[in-house]
Amino acid sequence: MFLKLEDYMLPCLNKKLFGVDCLGCGFQRAIVHVLKGEFIDAFKMYPAIYSLLFFLIYILLNFKFKFNNSQKTVRFLLLLNLILIVGNFILKIL
Repeated sequence: MFLKLEDYMLPCLNKKLFGVDCLGCGFQRAIVHVLKGEFIDAFKMYPAIYSLLFFLIYILLNFKFKFNNSQKTVRFLLLLNLILIVGNFILKIL
């Protein structure tokens, strides 16, 4: 018996309580789309998915290899993700 990842997703409490999407709405479903190989659907669901994945991979690799100027790169990637997440949120509510 194969269990689907969708069966284990957490509901958005912000959406349930207030009826409004939060900044992270769509992230879990986008991860599922990436794992299934549905890359365009993942981007449509949550546009910041690829920059967040790159950010997490970079941080994990930085623990192992200690890149030069990693603090500047982490700050840049953090700012990029923040802009993408907030921009996506603003587009959703408009």
